[in-house]
Amino acid sequence: MNGNSEGVTILMAEDDDGHARLVQERFESVGVYNPIIRFKDGLETWAFLSGSGSPGIESGKGYLLLLDIRMPGLDGMEVLRRVKKDPRLKNMPVIMLTTTDDPKEVSSCYELGCNNYLVKPVEFEKFAEVVKRLGLFLMVVKVDKFK
Repeated sequence: MNGNSEGVTILMAEDDDGHARLVQERFESVGVYNPIIRFKDGLETWAFLSGSGSPGIESGKGYLLLLDIRMPGLDGMEVLRRVKKDPRLKNMPVIMLTTTDDPKEVSSCYELGCNNYLVKPVEFEKFAEVVKRLGLFLMVVKVDKFK
Protein backbone atom coordinates (compact mmCIF):
# COMPACT_ATOMS: atom_id res chain seq x y z
CA MET A 1 0.00 0.00 0.00
CA ASN A 2 1.29 3.45 -0.81
CA GLY A 3 2.29 5.51 2.21
CA ASN A 4 0.18 8.56 1.30
CA SER A 5 -3.01 6.59 0.92
CA GLU A 6 -2.46 4.20 3.82
CA GLY A 7 -5.71 3.44 5.56
CA VAL A 8 -7.89 4.76 2.73
CA THR A 9 -10.61 2.33 1.76
CA ILE A 10 -12.05 2.77 -1.72
CA LEU A 11 -15.83 2.44 -1.85
CA MET A 12 -16.89 1.55 -5.38
CA ALA A 13 -20.55 1.88 -6.36
CA GLU A 14 -20.62 0.15 -9.75
CA ASP A 15 -23.38 -2.13 -11.03
CA ASP A 16 -21.38 -3.47 -14.00
CA ASP A 17 -19.17 -6.43 -13.01
CA GLY A 18 -16.80 -5.90 -15.95
CA HIS A 19 -16.24 -2.23 -15.13
CA ALA A 20 -15.69 -3.03 -11.45
CA ARG A 21 -13.11 -5.70 -12.27
CA LEU A 22 -11.34 -3.39 -14.71
CA VAL A 23 -11.16 -0.57 -12.16
CA GLN A 24 -9.61 -2.89 -9.58
CA GLU A 25 -7.10 -4.34 -12.09
CA ARG A 26 -6.03 -0.87 -13.21
CA PHE A 27 -5.52 0.27 -9.63
CA GLU A 28 -3.27 -2.71 -9.02
CA SER A 29 -1.35 -2.09 -12.25
CA VAL A 30 -0.30 1.35 -10.94
CA GLY A 31 0.49 0.08 -7.43
CA VAL A 32 -2.72 1.02 -5.61
CA TYR A 33 -3.63 -1.91 -3.38
CA ASN A 34 -6.01 -0.14 -1.01
CA PRO A 35 -8.95 -2.22 0.16
CA ILE A 36 -11.97 -1.89 -2.14
CA ILE A 37 -15.54 -2.42 -0.99
CA ARG A 38 -17.89 -2.75 -3.92
CA PHE A 39 -21.60 -2.04 -3.98
CA LYS A 40 -23.82 -3.16 -6.85
CA ASP A 41 -26.43 -0.41 -6.52
CA GLY A 42 -27.21 2.89 -4.87
CA LEU A 43 -29.37 1.41 -2.11
CA GLU A 44 -26.54 -0.90 -0.99
CA THR A 45 -24.11 2.04 -1.13
CA TRP A 46 -26.33 4.30 0.94
CA ALA A 47 -27.07 1.55 3.50
CA PHE A 48 -23.31 1.25 4.14
CA LEU A 49 -22.70 5.00 4.24
CA SER A 50 -25.70 5.89 6.40
CA GLY A 51 -25.06 3.11 8.89
CA SER A 52 -28.33 1.29 8.22
CA GLY A 53 -26.38 -1.57 6.63
CA SER A 54 -23.85 -3.83 8.27
CA PRO A 55 -20.94 -3.34 8.23
CA GLY A 56 -20.74 0.41 7.81
CA ILE A 57 -18.32 3.32 8.04
CA GLU A 58 -15.71 2.71 10.75
CA SER A 59 -14.27 5.53 12.84
CA GLY A 60 -10.56 6.15 12.40
CA LYS A 61 -10.64 5.14 8.73
CA GLY A 62 -10.49 7.25 5.58
CA TYR A 63 -12.79 6.56 2.66
CA LEU A 64 -13.00 7.64 -0.94
CA LEU A 65 -16.19 6.99 -2.93
CA LEU A 66 -16.15 6.07 -6.63
CA LEU A 67 -19.72 6.57 -7.75
CA ASP A 68 -21.40 5.45 -10.95
CA ILE A 69 -24.38 7.62 -11.91
CA ARG A 70 -26.62 5.07 -13.60
CA MET A 71 -27.38 2.35 -11.07
CA PRO A 72 -30.48 0.46 -9.98
CA GLY A 73 -32.24 1.54 -6.80
CA LEU A 74 -30.84 4.97 -5.95
CA ASP A 75 -28.88 6.55 -8.78
CA GLY A 76 -25.44 8.05 -8.18
CA MET A 77 -26.75 11.63 -8.22
CA GLU A 78 -29.07 10.86 -5.30
CA VAL A 79 -26.30 9.07 -3.38
CA LEU A 80 -24.02 12.09 -3.97
CA ARG A 81 -26.78 14.48 -2.84
CA ARG A 82 -27.28 12.49 0.39
CA VAL A 83 -23.54 12.19 1.10
CA LYS A 84 -22.96 15.93 0.76
CA LYS A 85 -26.00 16.78 2.95
CA ASP A 86 -24.88 14.44 5.73
CA PRO A 87 -22.67 16.29 8.26
CA ARG A 88 -20.72 13.07 8.99
CA LEU A 89 -20.08 12.22 5.31
CA LYS A 90 -19.88 15.60 3.57
CA ASN A 91 -16.05 15.78 3.56
CA MET A 92 -15.61 12.33 2.00
CA PRO A 93 -14.04 12.68 -1.46
CA VAL A 94 -16.48 11.55 -4.17
CA ILE A 95 -15.38 10.81 -7.71
CA MET A 96 -18.10 10.27 -10.27
CA LEU A 97 -17.07 7.48 -12.64
CA THR A 98 -19.69 7.17 -15.34
CA THR A 99 -20.37 6.66 -19.04
CA THR A 100 -22.00 10.01 -19.77
CA ASP A 101 -20.36 13.33 -20.50
CA ASP A 102 -23.64 15.27 -20.70
CA PRO A 103 -22.59 18.83 -19.71
CA LYS A 104 -25.75 19.32 -17.61
CA GLU A 105 -25.04 16.13 -15.67
CA VAL A 106 -21.37 17.02 -15.20
CA SER A 107 -22.37 20.47 -13.96
CA SER A 108 -25.00 19.02 -11.61
CA CYS A 109 -22.46 16.64 -10.06
CA TYR A 110 -20.02 19.46 -9.37
CA GLU A 111 -22.84 21.63 -7.97
CA LEU A 112 -23.74 18.79 -5.61
CA GLY A 113 -20.12 18.65 -4.44
CA CYS A 114 -18.31 15.85 -6.26
CA ASN A 115 -14.51 16.18 -6.24
CA ASN A 116 -13.96 14.86 -9.76
CA TYR A 117 -15.97 13.57 -12.71
CA LEU A 118 -14.45 10.94 -14.96
CA VAL A 119 -16.13 9.57 -18.07
CA LYS A 120 -15.73 5.84 -18.70
CA PRO A 121 -14.92 5.67 -22.42
CA VAL A 122 -16.37 2.70 -24.21
CA GLU A 123 -12.96 1.73 -25.62
CA PHE A 124 -11.02 -0.50 -23.23
CA GLU A 125 -7.71 1.34 -23.69
CA LYS A 126 -9.19 4.77 -23.00
CA PHE A 127 -11.12 3.54 -19.97
CA ALA A 128 -7.99 1.83 -18.64
CA GLU A 129 -6.09 5.13 -18.99
CA VAL A 130 -8.81 7.03 -17.09
CA VAL A 131 -8.62 4.47 -14.29
CA LYS A 132 -4.81 4.58 -14.31
CA ARG A 133 -4.90 8.36 -13.86
CA LEU A 134 -7.43 7.90 -11.08
CA GLY A 135 -5.11 5.39 -9.43
CA LEU A 136 -2.27 7.88 -9.53
CA PHE A 137 -4.62 10.51 -8.08
CA LEU A 138 -5.46 8.18 -5.19
CA MET A 139 -1.78 7.80 -4.33
CA VAL A 140 -1.46 11.53 -3.59
CA VAL A 141 -4.90 12.49 -2.30
CA LYS A 142 -5.27 13.19 1.41
CA VAL A 143 -8.45 11.73 2.86
CA ASP A 144 -9.93 12.77 6.21
CA LYS A 145 -10.49 10.00 8.77
CA PHE A 146 -13.99 9.50 10.22
CA LYS A 147 -14.45 10.41 13.85
